[in-house]
Amino acid sequence: MVWKCVVPGKEGTDWEGGYFPVTLHFTENYPSNPPTCKFPRKFLHVNVYDSGDVCLSILGDAWKPSITMRQILIGIQDLLDNPNPASPAQDLAYDLFTENMPEYRKRVRQQAQRYPSLL
Repeated sequence: MVWKCVVPGKEGTDWEGGYFPVTLHFTENYPSNPPTCKFPRKFLHVNVYDSGDVCLSILGDAWKPSITMRQILIGIQDLLDNPNPASPAQDLAYDLFTENMPEYRKRVRQQAQRYPSLL
Protein backbone atom coordinates (compact mmCIF):
# COMPACT_ATOMS: atom_id res chain seq x y z
CA MET A 1 0.00 0.00 0.00
CA VAL A 2 1.29 3.45 -0.91
CA TRP A 3 0.13 6.78 0.47
CA LYS A 4 1.00 10.09 -1.18
CA CYS A 5 1.03 12.82 1.45
CA VAL A 6 2.02 16.46 1.73
CA VAL A 7 3.84 17.92 4.72
CA PRO A 8 3.60 21.71 5.01
CA GLY A 9 6.55 23.69 6.29
CA LYS A 10 5.85 25.31 9.66
CA GLU A 11 5.10 29.01 9.82
CA GLY A 12 7.98 31.15 11.03
CA THR A 13 10.63 28.74 9.71
CA ASP A 14 12.71 28.67 6.54
CA TRP A 15 10.42 25.82 5.41
CA GLU A 16 7.32 28.04 5.53
CA GLY A 17 5.35 28.19 2.29
CA GLY A 18 6.57 24.80 1.09
CA TYR A 19 4.23 21.83 0.77
CA PHE A 20 6.56 18.88 0.57
CA PRO A 21 5.50 15.58 -1.02
CA VAL A 22 6.13 12.48 1.09
CA THR A 23 5.38 8.93 0.00
CA LEU A 24 4.68 6.32 2.67
CA HIS A 25 5.12 2.66 1.69
CA PHE A 26 3.46 0.05 3.89
CA THR A 27 4.48 -3.60 3.76
CA GLU A 28 2.40 -6.63 4.66
CA ASN A 29 4.14 -6.53 8.05
CA TYR A 30 2.60 -3.20 9.00
CA PRO A 31 1.93 -2.30 11.83
CA SER A 32 4.61 -4.63 13.20
CA ASN A 33 7.11 -2.79 10.99
CA PRO A 34 7.04 0.94 10.19
CA PRO A 35 6.30 2.31 6.75
CA THR A 36 9.17 3.70 4.74
CA CYS A 37 8.85 7.43 4.13
CA LYS A 38 10.39 9.22 1.18
CA PHE A 39 10.73 12.76 -0.03
CA PRO A 40 11.65 13.33 -3.70
CA ARG A 41 15.20 12.34 -4.66
CA LYS A 42 17.90 14.91 -3.82
CA PHE A 43 15.69 16.60 -1.20
CA LEU A 44 17.97 18.89 0.82
CA HIS A 45 17.85 17.93 4.50
CA VAL A 46 20.40 16.65 7.01
CA ASN A 47 18.29 13.57 7.80
CA VAL A 48 17.08 12.69 4.31
CA TYR A 49 19.20 10.42 2.11
CA ASP A 50 19.82 11.35 -1.54
CA SER A 51 17.30 8.60 -2.38
CA GLY A 52 14.67 10.58 -0.44
CA ASP A 53 14.45 8.09 2.45
CA VAL A 54 13.74 9.79 5.77
CA CYS A 55 16.00 9.00 8.74
CA LEU A 56 13.76 9.43 11.79
CA SER A 57 13.88 7.41 15.01
CA ILE A 58 10.13 6.65 15.08
CA LEU A 59 10.56 5.02 11.65
CA GLY A 60 13.40 2.86 12.90
CA ASP A 61 14.54 1.68 16.32
CA ALA A 62 11.88 3.68 18.18
CA TRP A 63 9.00 2.25 16.10
CA LYS A 64 5.94 0.98 17.98
CA PRO A 65 2.80 -0.36 16.30
CA SER A 66 0.80 2.20 18.29
CA ILE A 67 2.41 5.12 16.40
CA THR A 68 -0.23 6.74 14.20
CA MET A 69 0.10 8.21 10.72
CA ARG A 70 -0.63 11.61 12.24
CA GLN A 71 2.33 11.17 14.61
CA ILE A 72 4.57 10.13 11.70
CA LEU A 73 3.63 13.14 9.59
CA ILE A 74 4.00 15.55 12.52
CA GLY A 75 7.36 13.93 13.32
CA ILE A 76 8.49 14.52 9.74
CA GLN A 77 7.22 18.12 9.84
CA ASP A 78 9.11 18.73 13.11
CA LEU A 79 12.24 17.14 11.64
CA LEU A 80 12.30 19.67 8.79
CA ASP A 81 13.26 22.59 11.02
CA ASN A 82 14.89 20.51 13.76
CA PRO A 83 17.36 18.21 12.02
CA ASN A 84 19.49 15.80 13.99
CA PRO A 85 23.10 16.43 12.95
CA ALA A 86 24.19 13.47 15.11
CA SER A 87 22.52 11.20 12.54
CA PRO A 88 23.34 12.72 9.15
CA ALA A 89 22.02 11.04 6.02
CA GLN A 90 23.31 13.49 3.41
CA ASP A 91 26.81 14.95 3.18
CA LEU A 92 25.91 18.19 1.38
CA ALA A 93 23.10 19.16 3.76
CA TYR A 94 25.17 18.16 6.81
CA ASP A 95 28.19 20.16 5.65
CA LEU A 96 26.10 23.25 4.95
CA PHE A 97 24.19 22.89 8.23
CA THR A 98 27.36 22.56 10.33
CA GLU A 99 29.71 24.85 8.39
CA ASN A 100 27.61 27.43 6.52
CA MET A 101 24.21 27.97 8.13
CA PRO A 102 23.35 31.08 6.05
CA GLU A 103 23.78 29.05 2.84
CA TYR A 104 21.82 26.11 4.30
CA ARG A 105 18.93 28.41 5.22
CA LYS A 106 19.03 30.05 1.77
CA ARG A 107 18.81 26.67 0.03
CA VAL A 108 15.98 25.55 2.32
CA ARG A 109 14.00 28.69 1.40
CA GLN A 110 14.69 28.05 -2.31
CA GLN A 111 13.51 24.46 -1.89
CA ALA A 112 10.32 25.66 -0.18
CA GLN A 113 9.61 27.84 -3.22
CA ARG A 114 9.90 24.78 -5.49
CA TYR A 115 7.05 23.09 -3.61
CA PRO A 116 4.21 25.65 -3.42
CA SER A 117 0.68 24.81 -2.35
CA LEU A 118 -1.42 23.23 -5.07
CA LEU A 119 -4.57 24.95 -3.79
